[in-house]
Formats: sequence, structure tokens, C-alpha cells
Amino acid sequence: MPNFGIPRRAAADFRSESVTVNWRRGLFRVWILISAGWIMGWTIYLMLEGVQGSLSTRGDFIEVPILLFAPPIALWLFGFAAAWAIRGFEIDR
Repeated sequence: MPNFGIPRRAAADFRSESVTVNWRRGLFRVWILISAGWIMGWTIYLMLEGVQGSLSTRGDFIEVPILLFAPPIALWLFGFAAAWAIRGFEIDR
């Protein structure tokens, strides 16, 4: 009978293979998703507030870009600084 499904491997095969993880690419993608969610959520909220007439003064419209883009940029800068700090613990070769 042919073997259908997931092939079985010995446990030794899994230990010998080293899995490398690209943390930079993965965390960058997580940041993109969180930032997109933040911007989309606030955009929907602000559109609903605008329909109700709550955004009426000029100062309200100046706050919108700050509210949308400042937190994702601050999160990116924090991640950049954290990566810089973690790289400081690497052994010099």
C-alpha cells in the first residue's frame, strides 16, 4: 500500500537540520500589519466622526495626520533602536 500523507522522518533528522529565522524580515512584516491596522482603524473612526460633524475646526484636521502616522513611526523607531541595542551583545569576530 502506498504511503499517502506526511512522510515520516527519524528524530535525528530534525536535530541535525538547523533552522534559520530571518527576524528582520518577520518583524518588519509584523510592523507593517500593525501599522496598517492602526491606520485603517483610525481612518474608519475619523470618517464616522466627520460624517457626524465632529471634525469642524482647522485644528481637528491638523491632528488627523499626527494621529494616523505618529504611532507607527514611533514603533518603527523603537524597533530600530532595539535592534541596535541587541546587536551590541554580539561577539566581535
